[in-house]
Amino acid sequence: MPSLNRLLILLLLAAALPVAAQSTAFTKDNFGDNKEGLREALRELKTGDEEYRADPPRYAQALPHFLAAQTFNPNNAALNVKIGDCYLNSATKTAALPYLRKAAKLDVTADARTHYLLARALHLSAKWTEAIGEYQQAKPVGNNTRNGDAQSFTANDLQRRMLECRNGQKLMARPARVFIDNAGPELNSSASDYGPVVSADESTILITSRRAGSTGGKKDPEGNGFFEDIYQATWRGKAWSAAANLGAPVNTDDHNATVGLAPDGQRMLVYAGTNGGDLLEATLGGATWDKPRRLNSRINTNSHETSASYSPDGRLLYFVSDRDGGAGGSDIYKVDLAGKNTPVNLGPVINTAYGEEGVFMQPDGKTMFFSSEGHNSMGGYDIFKSVYENGKWSEPENLGWPINTPDDDVFFVTSASGRHGYYSSDRPGGLGAKDIYRITFLGPEKQPVLNEEDQLLASRLAPVKQAVLAPAVAVATAQVTILKGTVTDDATHQPLDAAIDLIDNTSGQTIANFRSNATSGRYLVSLPSGTNYGIVVRQDSYLFHSENFDLPAGAAFAEVVKDIPLKRLEIGTTIVLRNIFFDTGKATLRPESTAELERLQKLLTETPALKLEMAGHTDDVGDAAMNQDLSQRRAQAVVAYLTQHGVAAARLTAAGYGETKPEAPNTTKANRQLNRRTEFKVTAK
Repeated sequence: MPSLNRLLILLLLAAALPVAAQSTAFTKDNFGDNKEGLREALRELKTGDEEYRADPPRYAQALPHFLAAQTFNPNNAALNVKIGDCYLNSATKTAALPYLRKAAKLDVTADARTHYLLARALHLSAKWTEAIGEYQQAKPVGNNTRNGDAQSFTANDLQRRMLECRNGQKLMARPARVFIDNAGPELNSSASDYGPVVSADESTILITSRRAGSTGGKKDPEGNGFFEDIYQATWRGKAWSAAANLGAPVNTDDHNATVGLAPDGQRMLVYAGTNGGDLLEATLGGATWDKPRRLNSRINTNSHETSASYSPDGRLLYFVSDRDGGAGGSDIYKVDLAGKNTPVNLGPVINTAYGEEGVFMQPDGKTMFFSSEGHNSMGGYDIFKSVYENGKWSEPENLGWPINTPDDDVFFVTSASGRHGYYSSDRPGGLGAKDIYRITFLGPEKQPVLNEEDQLLASRLAPVKQAVLAPAVAVATAQVTILKGTVTDDATHQPLDAAIDLIDNTSGQTIANFRSNATSGRYLVSLPSGTNYGIVVRQDSYLFHSENFDLPAGAAFAEVVKDIPLKRLEIGTTIVLRNIFFDTGKATLRPESTAELERLQKLLTETPALKLEMAGHTDDVGDAAMNQDLSQRRAQAVVAYLTQHGVAAARLTAAGYGETKPEAPNTTKANRQLNRRTEFKVTAK
């Protein structure tokens, strides 16, 4: 009797346990009288399988058919695997997870491939520990055949994936202090939007989009939306303007994608899918972009050249290529655009055995951002930072969670200040498959500050003191000065297309050449810290204009707006020579003055009838008579240089005005600096 009771108890317990889920086949035995529903589901399955088994598989076309069949029978393990696989090969990869979880529950004898796909979905959802467990169950498969296609994941592949998960665990435990905000409907659409590039002052942004309304109106045969077009927007103070299609000649019937933008926004790099993938350059000719021109054969090869970035002076190009001789999939190279040398691989500190992509050189000229599948990536491409100092690149630093995710994070750019970064990502709550996001860097965490004022809380009878964190603010990290403004005619105030030369005053060498915009007159020059810069603005029929920026190494970010009115060559016109320097309290010309003196000599040589008065000025510090004498001797020193270099003495006079003609009140250090100046006045022409 006791044995019978025990048996009954066991039977009752067994009945109370949940029945293990089982995969339901698409057969008439499982669906009774719903024959039409079954026939329709089988038709959807057949159509989906035709797309899924294509070479290469057409996941985007297969997915809606599989989803239709799944509404009829949600409990088929193989179908859930296929749906998960399609999502893993889409722009919304994390949508794969519930289907693959269900497939594993429906088929407790799931094969290694199902475990691998589930591991990938868990990995991409940042479920690190679970993902490692599934990778461990996905035994290496050397030639696992699916739908006629060879699928393999080796022991090395699995070890690499598990290492990425461990990297993710570490990085997620120390998140970066950032705000990540969707750039909004002005830039983003219901389609994929990506590849942002910005001007140094963050006034202009260009993006790539697959939205409706493309120039050619063609749709991608793989189901990824319309062909790519380039769009542009401008910053309106609080938000971007609506992104506008650039149209022809930049956009064509084929794919057209943004790659890079010069710091001044006057030159753009474009990717074209022809010849395996080439880089082109377009120039902003006034208000519209010119037709992109293919870069030379040192850069474009029969290999795949995918992304690029200018150095701040526009002379070097950093670009990505999978040409022979690299370290891995794609490597980063640099090349002198004006020279004839072969591109140089950046070497093993930067390039890995895996792929590198999305290179961007910050306007400070030494900080490079790029994406890599190697280093300590948490999965796919992660964004890294490296700094070039003392002749070598620093060890790449992962930008961390939540900027980087387990999915591909590529094509990251920053403003010159380093306060903001832009990239595309597929995140919950977005407007489309991929959206443009703006990252605000907050800098080191601030310590709590005890608020000494009593905070009366409704639920308390006694007042309490509250520890409050200082508000988060964007932090500028770059060591660069942005000089921008408008070049105009001094008399008419009309904008001018002027040449802008950037000179290293120490060496006397011209290190960069720019032009102001032909329509607006706007210009922007990026000045990395650590150099004494002379800036010369010139245009035919006008006298040149000079500015000086002496930026010591480590000088913090600054943005200077300087409008430049160019003066025509008229009697009585006065020009300040900002790049003539003297030893303190002396009339000895410093070597840094040479480039400015040579420009002045050239002006006199090219205009034989021109006569000038060289004038010296001081601030009001010290004795007035001494200042008068010093200013006279300094003016005479300039005249002496010019006559020694072939200018007739009869064409030059020297006048010292001491402290009698200040440009600004002598009340600040900056004003006194303005008043200590050398200038010339046209006396005949």
